[in-house]
Amino acid sequence: MNYIGEHLLPGQIGHFFAVLSLMASLLATIAFAKAFRTADPGQKQGWLRLARAVFFVETVCVVGLFATLYYIISHHYFEYQYAYKHSDKGLQVQYLFACFWEGQEGSFMLWSFWHCVLGWVLIRRSKNWEAGVMMVVSFAQFCLATMIIGIYFFGFKVGSSPFVLLRNEGFLDSAPIFQDVVNGGIRADYLRLLKDGTGLNTLLQNYWMVIHPPILFLGFASTIVPFSYAIAGLLSKKHDWIKPALPWASFSAAVLGTGVMMGAAWAYESLSFGGYWAWDPVENASLVPWLTLVAGLHTNLIYRNSGYSLRPTYFFYIITFSLILYSTFLTRSGILGETSVHAFTDLGMNAQLLLFLLVFVVPSLVLFVVNYKKIPSIPKEENTYSREFWMFIGSLVLFLSGIVIIAKTSVPVFNKMFGTNIAPPENPELAYNRIQIYVAIVIGILTAVTQYFKYKDTPRSFFAKKIWIPTLIALLISIAISVFGNINFRKEGIGFLASIHVAILAAVYAVVANAAYIWKGLNGKVKAAGASIAHVGFGLVLVGILISSSKKTVLSWNTTGVTPLQAADPKDKGNAAGDPAENITLFKSVATDMGKYMVTYVKDTINPKDRKRYFEIDFKGKNANRDDFKLYPDVIKQNKGGEGFSANPAAQHYWYKDIFVYITSFRENDHEDTTSFRNREAKTGDSVFYSNGFMIFNKVLVNPEELRNRYADTETAVVLDITVVNKDGRRYPARPAIVLSGENSRFIVDTVVSQSLVLRFNKVIDKETGRMEIGIKESGAITDLITLKVYEFPMINVLWLGVVVMVVGFVMSIVQRVKSSNRGGLRVS
Repeated sequence: MNYIGEHLLPGQIGHFFAVLSLMASLLATIAFAKAFRTADPGQKQGWLRLARAVFFVETVCVVGLFATLYYIISHHYFEYQYAYKHSDKGLQVQYLFACFWEGQEGSFMLWSFWHCVLGWVLIRRSKNWEAGVMMVVSFAQFCLATMIIGIYFFGFKVGSSPFVLLRNEGFLDSAPIFQDVVNGGIRADYLRLLKDGTGLNTLLQNYWMVIHPPILFLGFASTIVPFSYAIAGLLSKKHDWIKPALPWASFSAAVLGTGVMMGAAWAYESLSFGGYWAWDPVENASLVPWLTLVAGLHTNLIYRNSGYSLRPTYFFYIITFSLILYSTFLTRSGILGETSVHAFTDLGMNAQLLLFLLVFVVPSLVLFVVNYKKIPSIPKEENTYSREFWMFIGSLVLFLSGIVIIAKTSVPVFNKMFGTNIAPPENPELAYNRIQIYVAIVIGILTAVTQYFKYKDTPRSFFAKKIWIPTLIALLISIAISVFGNINFRKEGIGFLASIHVAILAAVYAVVANAAYIWKGLNGKVKAAGASIAHVGFGLVLVGILISSSKKTVLSWNTTGVTPLQAADPKDKGNAAGDPAENITLFKSVATDMGKYMVTYVKDTINPKDRKRYFEIDFKGKNANRDDFKLYPDVIKQNKGGEGFSANPAAQHYWYKDIFVYITSFRENDHEDTTSFRNREAKTGDSVFYSNGFMIFNKVLVNPEELRNRYADTETAVVLDITVVNKDGRRYPARPAIVLSGENSRFIVDTVVSQSLVLRFNKVIDKETGRMEIGIKESGAITDLITLKVYEFPMINVLWLGVVVMVVGFVMSIVQRVKSSNRGGLRVS
């Protein structure tokens, strides 16, 4: 059948590029392997020329894949499943790239693209190691190419193609748009009914998701470079790869760390769990390879400067890339679907993902074990007063920390493999933090003191002379923070609180000691201080995490007694509201007391461009400084089968804190009010109850001057002065009235918005006794209301500053080590 309106050429071009990419990467692997194994210089150069030419074809194919898929998505060709599932016509242009990495196929393409970029840098700079390193990179490219080929091989599906048509994926028999109900059979013009795609996940419609995944995947991809050097070293029995691998390890650590923290920034600005880190399995799967990579970077430095720790360096680089592949399996197999809020869904490629993991991990570890005794090692143990000893201890602590994290994260895998039913901890944050707080203490102290040791041996008097002033300064600063910083996190007991204070001391120590080392140890030579600056940044990150997390304060305690929220199951990871008592309800245009602030829900508007509803929240500070500001949190309607709305937070930034707010519930007056008035008789001085309190009838006023604008000079206004008292003791004035003009009369009703009350003064029954009739209506339709949660994060900007400083330090180290390599071997710590 010829289907009307389909654009088949882009898909055919894309599939051609996918097949050619697979073949080119396989041929490049073989050619680089031949060049690596041959000893003849002429043959080696011949194989290298062929390998480079084929790798160029591979690069062209990967770029072509990107261009073709972007063309399909941007032109809204919804006959392609990828465009239909990950985009829609209303999507803003800047989010079109985010459609790539929402799906697994696009993220594999992104990973492959970065391998191409890194490959050309390696071809240009790796010299004698080019063949061995590029052999491994090209084989990884081949494996990635199989992930997007989407063909059947002896009945087994290999990969998932982003260029498959919607009608070829089992929709013909089930989707109504394909059914010709008049004539029977399949509709040829189904595209007339396919008006739009299902859209990009609402959580991904954020600018961070345009820049965070490319950086993170560059970090993932770059870990293959130290790994490739290690594999080439094991195969060739040559170990001088340590020197050219060192700048690459620094680069990978910088980029991967930046990508991880960009994810934290995205979570902070887009997710409504109230923070930047939740120990989510996907977060953990990205963090652990960074920990082992940093461990490998330090053992690499140890070997380069002292000859120790070559074996651990091999191991750490191998295990880092292995963990990258393991995290790929975890996040893409669907096994984390019930424990992570942002893992990929299962595409039916679990066996292939597992094979991708095993084909690298098993041979590389076997190769390491077989050659372990052949790897040079100094039999003499390191001196405990040497830099290399404490650097190795720090690397070991980082590795063990990663093992603990990945073991907890892998519980779903253990359950599936061994049929167990190990339940995740009820409080994941505490389960991780109660261990990692001690890691922070040890690493903070080691980061502070290690640079004051010399390699091989350090006189004790020299060390004590250099370290005592930074130690004293750090101790005084941390005591000041503990005493005056009001850090009183007793939620997990006094022992955990004590650990926080010790960790703050260790973090401050890391900052002060490394800053002092730049001044005293390096004599102020900032250009040579890349490592120390990175350590200062790491210390600031620890300080920011410890203070912002331990002093995180809920500001939005419910003081009104009104809430539309129900008590939530604490195990419900998707519940953003949490405890209803921590959520304050605001009625439109009614200023509400919220501790430090008077808060008013001013208005809300829908932006047709991004399809978000923005709420204007006015904060007015009660302090003398008049800390006034407006925030605009928003909600967007869920898609992808989700119900309700997804909330996007907003934050007011100060140098010393953030005020963080997000909507947990909202209700708008968009339905007809069917509630009727209930008439009650009472006299002045009486009290009448309503569902949330009572009202007192104070007195009757005639033509009160303060209500002069509500009646004309020729009219007589009879006004009932009422005080409404809710069950929390709050008082609200109300003045319903009857306005008389000759024989005609009209009612002026009054509302108490925050109590959902409408009051009408019906008539005076008896002037002598003061008996009167009043109509009372309790209506849910008299106003809009929102419920929101507000946090205060003290000193959170120290965390973000620390990330920037750490990355700057890494970049300085990379530049310094590249220059050192070009000069021929100046050792740099």
